[in-house]
Amino acid sequence: MKKLVPDPPVSLPCSRRNPDYDQANEQVRQALANHPVEGSLLVALKPTAAGPVGNDSLFTVRPGISAEEALLHVSMLLKSAEEVSDEITEYASGIERGLIWSLVHSVEMARGVVDALLDGNRAQSWSEP
Repeated sequence: MKKLVPDPPVSLPCSRRNPDYDQANEQVRQALANHPVEGSLLVALKPTAAGPVGNDSLFTVRPGISAEEALLHVSMLLKSAEEVSDEITEYASGIERGLIWSLVHSVEMARGVVDALLDGNRAQSWSEP
């Protein structure tokens, strides 16, 4: 006899969430609640600080880049990652194909958030007198 209703998912005794991420998210929430920003958040953000790109890298982030310009660059990098991942997916099979599709989906969502932040900031600056 075929079962019509699937069993509920098995809940694991331990959470798969990373407590460090939860703590970091809470710190960001508290900082935003304690320091309300009037106007554009992108304008309120300080420019970039110099910092290495990856571990033991020869490259660094240039200091003094505005938040909007940095987010525009992040959007372009995510678009490139999306296109490369999409191309690689054609040559993958099995579990690799699913992992790459998951990567493509994550990159698309990240780019969507960045683009929405930029678009929201532009809409706000256009409506200001």
